[in-house]
Amino acid sequence: MRKNLEHSVAIITGASSGIGRETAFLFARKGVKIALASRREDKLQEVAQEINGLGSEALILPIDVSDQDQVDSMVERVLERFGQVDILVNNAGFGQFAPIEETSADDMREIFGVNFMGPFYAIKAALPHMRKQGSGHIINISSVAGKRGFPFMGAYCATKFAMNAISEALRIELTGTNIHVSLVYPVTTKTEFFDVLKNKTGRRFELPTMFTQSAQQVAQAIVKCAENPKTEVLPFPLARLLIVINAIAPSLLDFILRKYYKSMTNENSATIGL
Repeated sequence: MRKNLEHSVAIITGASSGIGRETAFLFARKGVKIALASRREDKLQEVAQEINGLGSEALILPIDVSDQDQVDSMVERVLERFGQVDILVNNAGFGQFAPIEETSADDMREIFGVNFMGPFYAIKAALPHMRKQGSGHIINISSVAGKRGFPFMGAYCATKFAMNAISEALRIELTGTNIHVSLVYPVTTKTEFFDVLKNKTGRRFELPTMFTQSAQQVAQAIVKCAENPKTEVLPFPLARLLIVINAIAPSLLDFILRKYYKSMTNENSATIGL
């Protein structure tokens, strides 16, 4: 049965642009009150103004999700303002493009701090309140790169594999609590992701035409999942084929990716997909 989201309260991290921004707008149209979290306060102000124009209510929370104290404060401020936390969308994250051999320990700590520890902190902060109110929904935005490792994206993939692991464990641990845990697996999405990607290869990127989706398409899948909770959501149907091939014939996918690797080492540009 489809849930009525009206009067619910959602926290969205990485809400200043891309998937987070579009998800906020769609939730607002459903009557959801939204806490917008991101580092960029000016961008959050813009999103909040549009949400207010849609007749909903927004709370701006300029934070760094890799700081546990700031994440704890985020949840407390949401409770002070709205009195509840119904939906947590862990969307904040960034990418790195470098061979594992050239990925420093500091690089790895930085990306895990945002992409993995950020969601972990948010879950830890929000979950006790969801338990107390007897309901909730944690929606973790992963990637197809959390199902299969891609060359030069090892650090990013590792964060998404880790997110998948705690989501799957938590899902079972919360059995019978009326608190849902969902994983969303986008492919390459037209956002600022590649503009802010930490690129250590000196190569430029070209988005693939076949395996690309819009931020709004992913946002629609997220909101649909909030209305009708699913354990896993693949907004791009063909992504399931990649996952299946990797499960039954990983050597075939290795072969394809070796070709991919060769083109990247021989050319000045690269087409990548996540």
